[in-house]
Amino acid sequence: MDGQQVQRIAGDRAASLPDAELERRSAPDWDLWKVRGKVFLLMTDLPGHPVVVLKADPDHAAALREQHADITPGYHMDKKHWITLTGGGTVDEELVEELVLDSYRLVVEGLPRSRRPVVPAPVGRGQMASPAPPDTTIS
Repeated sequence: MDGQQVQRIAGDRAASLPDAELERRSAPDWDLWKVRGKVFLLMTDLPGHPVVVLKADPDHAAALREQHADITPGYHMDKKHWITLTGGGTVDEELVEELVLDSYRLVVEGLPRSRRPVVPAPVGRGQMASPAPPDTTIS
């Protein structure tokens, strides 16, 4: 899968999440996905290749970088808490969708309870950052 496919899959998954909003910035050229004003996904084109930047649990991020050549520290972000996905052979659609949901959930968990949208139920390979509370899970 190439970088454009990674961006399309990530954008489609982000658009399906409760209260997710897309903000386009033209200088520099970034697409930011936010939940309640907080960024959980960024997309841009680095010279020669499109990338997706996501928030990640630091331990999970380190493991992902070790397992996947196409996952690197977060471009232009905190290298401990953010990761960058590029197109290549080690990242598939299921992983991209899972990482978008992980990022979203990490940001939602940092919001005050009164501002949190309903969080989707965990899906995918089971590498979620942390489970959603039972009373806030939807299908």
